[in-house]
Amino acid sequence: MMNLYSGTTCPFSHRCRFVLYEKEMDFQIIDVDMFNKPEELLAINPHNRVPVLVERDLILYEPNIINEYIDERFPHPQLMPTDPVMRARARQLLSGMEREIFCFIEPLEKNSKAAERARQEISARLTELSAIFVKNKFMLGEEFSMLDVAIAPLLWRLNHYGIVLGKSAAPLMKYAERIFSRRGFFDALTPSEKIMRK
Repeated sequence: MMNLYSGTTCPFSHRCRFVLYEKEMDFQIIDVDMFNKPEELLAINPHNRVPVLVERDLILYEPNIINEYIDERFPHPQLMPTDPVMRARARQLLSGMEREIFCFIEPLEKNSKAAERARQEISARLTELSAIFVKNKFMLGEEFSMLDVAIAPLLWRLNHYGIVLGKSAAPLMKYAERIFSRRGFFDALTPSEKIMRK
């Protein structure tokens, strides 16, 4: 059985929980208190961070790698495109989102001096992305994919992080509601995450 060490408010852990619930697999979530991490976490992840996936002798601790492993191991429903060209594009888009959006989550989580700049950067990038959803149902078109999984936890936390989007981001917010209505997304929410959004 797969065990996922998961922070109860960690957006990156939320991604992995989302994939596990979308796949309707047999797995166990091990909740980790981010302010009182268990010693075993450092033993399995030298960075002492979550999420961490443990399956027999396999230990993975990067959320995108965890999610691609789960997707390849349990291919139904498939979350990465089957076509090699589309899969490469999806990976490139995800890499870009990591560099241009998700890298700003840490200052928000720590409420550091850089938090206000992080809010502005995320708001600007999300507003730019919004144009995609004028025509597309999901990030890659009509099919739900790993890119939707990656961005959903951030969209859920916008109010929690104090990120304000203008009216031009309305298509993005309609898209977010489509994601939030998925059973896998809702089931993946922890009690602490459910109260982040009003």
